[in-house]
Amino acid sequence: MVPDMIATSVIVIATFVLLTSSILFLPSLKVGKRRLATYWIVALTGAVLLLALRLAPLREVSDALVADSAINPLKILVLFFSMTFLSVVLDEVGFFRYLANKALRLAGKKQFALFTAFYFLTAILTVFTSNDVVILTLTPFICFFCKNAKADPLPYLVGEFAAANTWSMMLVIGNPTNIYLATSAGIDFLGYLRVMALPTLACGAVEFALIALLFGKRLKAELSPQEEEVNVSSKPDLIVGLLHLGVCLVFLVLSGYLRIEMWLVSAVCAGSLLLSLLLVRLITRSGWGMLGDSFARLPWQLIPFVLSMFVVVVALRFQGISGKIAAFFGEKQAIWTYGLSSFLTANLINNIPMSILFSTLPTGLSEAARTQAIFASVVGSNVGAFLTPIGALAGIMFTELTARYEVKYGFKEFITYGSLISLPTLAAALFVLSIIL
Repeated sequence: MVPDMIATSVIVIATFVLLTSSILFLPSLKVGKRRLATYWIVALTGAVLLLALRLAPLREVSDALVADSAINPLKILVLFFSMTFLSVVLDEVGFFRYLANKALRLAGKKQFALFTAFYFLTAILTVFTSNDVVILTLTPFICFFCKNAKADPLPYLVGEFAAANTWSMMLVIGNPTNIYLATSAGIDFLGYLRVMALPTLACGAVEFALIALLFGKRLKAELSPQEEEVNVSSKPDLIVGLLHLGVCLVFLVLSGYLRIEMWLVSAVCAGSLLLSLLLVRLITRSGWGMLGDSFARLPWQLIPFVLSMFVVVVALRFQGISGKIAAFFGEKQAIWTYGLSSFLTANLINNIPMSILFSTLPTGLSEAARTQAIFASVVGSNVGAFLTPIGALAGIMFTELTARYEVKYGFKEFITYGSLISLPTLAAALFVLSIIL
């Protein structure tokens, strides 16, 4: 058993080191005319090796994949992809860019008012959609706007990225890490919201004050922006999309009382939306490009990545390694122990594998300590995303987008602003969480 434990540790550590290295030095490979992200290939290689050496028994993995439990990764992937599809459709019809343009017009020439508008627009959109969708949507808009207005893009980009990875804590659907950690502990939509609402508000307040303090001087100058005319491409698609998102959110709130699993609610709403969009096209004879683009934008690479990380966690659990980590953490001061360790671990191995690992660690704790550990890990997985680009897939996408639009926002800038903002924000969230729990 000891040799197996050592072999598992070596493979897992090597996988995490190569995963981090791929994100930093070789994020993608060109295969023909397409580019493939490397992080999921590294994770898949590590998982296949663990399965081939029977360090993660195939029976254990297959049983977990068909288990009728909250931690089933297939259910979590369905929930995440369903919610992402609902959000991406709205983005494809121009809804988010339309809102951003409205915020620009309302703010006028005053930079601080404009920054405030963008920050809270990001916050609101993140709460009701997801951080990844908002970052993919608003980052190009901010880069274009700042170039036209000859404004420094850093305050807006820092504010957007921090807001997207803070306000994503508010609802369980805001981040795939929330979904995994909460469902693994059997926490429903309202149970999650009751605990995380105040820590999220505290995070947002501290974070906004810090960013305003850091960039106050830069935001004093007036702007003469060239406003962009943004229209919704299809009102029927917009109405159908908003209706389905609204219904989905209502039933997610009620899911705990109706005893319906969240993944089933989101899957039905996403399926209904797809059928409705098909019907709209048959009636209006509008183009099919929007649907194709929506499916193309879904983060399909997350499927092999999450499943591979799940295999890694099964191996750690089967070999008794996760139990030893949990014993080292102990039960005292669970909020601070798990909050700080999850925050740091996310920036070593990315917040998705961190969340899969940390969902298994508190299983031997008392119910109160386990609840504290899970919610503290939620905080760490979200706030940890803006310490370094490694912290979350959103960070990787964000740095790729800023480079594409020729904005200087590399690793050095990311970690400089990230450390100044994330550490006080993390402390505020964990402090409020310790009062609540």
